[in-house]
Amino acid sequence: MVESLHTVESKTVRMPLISQRLGVTAMAVALLAGLAAPGVATADTNVTVPTAAAGQDHPELQKAIQEIVDSGFAGVQLRVHDQRGEWVGSAGVRELGEAAKPPTNGRFWIGSTTKTFTATLVLQLVAEGRIGLDAPVAGYLPELGLDRRITVRMLLQHTSGLFNYAGGERYDDGTYVPGIPAAGKEWVDNRFHTYRPEELVRFALSKRARFAPGTDQSYSNTNYTLALLLIEKVTGRSYEQELQWRILRPLGLRDTSVPGTRTKLPGPHAHGYYRYQDAGQWKVADVSRQNLSLLAGAGDMISTTRDLHTFISALLSGRLLPAWLLAEMRTPHGKLGYGFGLWVQDVGPECGGTIVQHNGGAPGGYGALMISTPDGSKTLTASITSGNAAIDTATEFGKATQRLVKEVFCGTHARGVR
Repeated sequence: MVESLHTVESKTVRMPLISQRLGVTAMAVALLAGLAAPGVATADTNVTVPTAAAGQDHPELQKAIQEIVDSGFAGVQLRVHDQRGEWVGSAGVRELGEAAKPPTNGRFWIGSTTKTFTATLVLQLVAEGRIGLDAPVAGYLPELGLDRRITVRMLLQHTSGLFNYAGGERYDDGTYVPGIPAAGKEWVDNRFHTYRPEELVRFALSKRARFAPGTDQSYSNTNYTLALLLIEKVTGRSYEQELQWRILRPLGLRDTSVPGTRTKLPGPHAHGYYRYQDAGQWKVADVSRQNLSLLAGAGDMISTTRDLHTFISALLSGRLLPAWLLAEMRTPHGKLGYGFGLWVQDVGPECGGTIVQHNGGAPGGYGALMISTPDGSKTLTASITSGNAAIDTATEFGKATQRLVKEVFCGTHARGVR
């Protein structure tokens, strides 16, 4: 996984970032829904802030998202929930060349934030006794010829050693083995191609493993596409049907979907852009339309900041899983500090001690943040869209994430200072 170390106050926090080649997921770092307060636009900063009725007028958050846009991104949508209520805002533009702001209820590709949904589905089946955490995956999917040492737990914790089909892998001996293109002109030209989950897994299985199952940890999209196939095999229904029945409908997540091969973002949305080289020339493509069957079960979903808030709050407050499984989900494992579909990070006492999160990013254009306290009482959910600026997207996204974490979990907003 592409990572960077950032500091929050005096503590070091490991933040997963956008990867230009999507060797892991993409950008870096959601609760029970309350209705967003009506917004009013401020003409000078192009930021939407809540009305006084929300009681959440935080200039530091307005300033933070504007500075993210000023660093070279096209737009930001931000939603913060805490014990006092909700703050919602946006900055930048919905589409390059236009003045309209990103809609605060806009849909966006959430990338690897999808993994938290997939892990939750698997754990619900574990709770029902239909899947064993330490059972060999090969016992459920014998047709794939998997190493029988690989267990369900290893998929969820990224300890299977399976090759990452999206982007490729660099092995410990320095050898780089390419995967399915997830960056550059090759991805841009191929971004409407349809892949089948089994096709992705078989491609990964045709490459040598990173390590023997259970002996190390390496982030791989293959693990969660396999989890999708596991869900479908055990239930006899599609991943999308199970997600609707078990999570989306019960929580009222009407703006969250599994698009499959559909390429358009439904409803209001901001446009995302991807900068790439073609014959030595830099070009920019609008990638708001793309086919994310490339990341089935691992990074293909669409959602909103409100729905991500509702989901992560419900999950962490115990509405979706029994206590013992939720405890395992929130327990960091291995060198990545990864639980079951969640990163667990120590941010020090000045920032509340611990945060849990799963970032996400489509191969180009979109990043998602879903960050929470372990009990779901405070959340930060956001979408950041790339523009046409010549910036190091991964580095700048890391800085943006760091700034928002500091403001929400460590700053005046965190301390409740008005």
